[in-house]
Amino acid sequence: MTRTEMPPARTALLGALTVGVGLLGYAVIEARMPVLRRIDVPVLASGERPLTILHLADLHLTDRTEARVEWVRRLADTHPDVVVNTGDNLSFASGLEPLARALEPFLHLPGAFVMGDHDYRSTVFKLPTRYLRRDPRSGDDPEQEAAVEELPWREVRDLQAGGGWTDLTNRRGTLTVGDRRIDMVGVDDPHVDRDVFPAPAPAVDDDAVRDRAGRALRLGLMHAPYRRVLDAMAGDGVGLAFAGHTHGGQLCLPGYGALVTNCDLNRGRASGLSRWPDTRPGERDADRMFLHVSAGLGTSPYTPVRVACRPEATLLTLRPAD
Repeated sequence: MTRTEMPPARTALLGALTVGVGLLGYAVIEARMPVLRRIDVPVLASGERPLTILHLADLHLTDRTEARVEWVRRLADTHPDVVVNTGDNLSFASGLEPLARALEPFLHLPGAFVMGDHDYRSTVFKLPTRYLRRDPRSGDDPEQEAAVEELPWREVRDLQAGGGWTDLTNRRGTLTVGDRRIDMVGVDDPHVDRDVFPAPAPAVDDDAVRDRAGRALRLGLMHAPYRRVLDAMAGDGVGLAFAGHTHGGQLCLPGYGALVTNCDLNRGRASGLSRWPDTRPGERDADRMFLHVSAGLGTSPYTPVRVACRPEATLLTLRPAD
């Protein structure tokens, strides 16, 4: 071996470090590359006029996320008919004022919202390996969890409700788009067991947008897409449900997808449009609910990275099924 030659083990280690540093650098960059996704959802009855819904999720704002605020504001140029927000708007209390500016262009539009756990309590550092557990919450220390700083959640709620958006926190509501009514139902965050599914309400069909089965269209909102809530919404006649929370897996493998969902939803539904539940023998496709899970726009400030899972907002166009 000459003096200029490097031992094989050292060469391999140096190569691995170089790849690791390069991947980390890319992951930090990707987390700052938001994209607007557009999806058609054939959920309406024949003859209904299309509706566009802008889905916002997991902004995780602080006083250092100004680029994210400006990007969200520019989404007003899409001119949606409706805006839905499925929570986790803040990481720290310093994100409240940026949130007001991010949502300001949309608060004159029909909208609805639910809250996420990071609307209630500040983000704290947790080992990323916890998410590899079957239930990541099982590794949390109850005393440490109880000591986490409370966020200004009432202000987050009032900002949206004061702008005319419907608060669907464990309740039902309606939206009016032009001369048409949309029924809605929502729950508080299932990830921290705050969900209580609302009691049934009498059906009102006058002036309702019709779904593909001819019923009054009903939309559902939740932060974390836990199976118990999805089953309840499907049983309640929801035609399209919205959720966030998963960050689309945040760290994904090309060709494989999300490694985890941070809830009991399967990896294949970590982001995007799917149907719920899976098809059963003899079940009609029209009886299955559409589910849209957003990969969201932010991350924890302690793990500001994404791999093969760009930050996103989604513009869904609801169209007739035929």
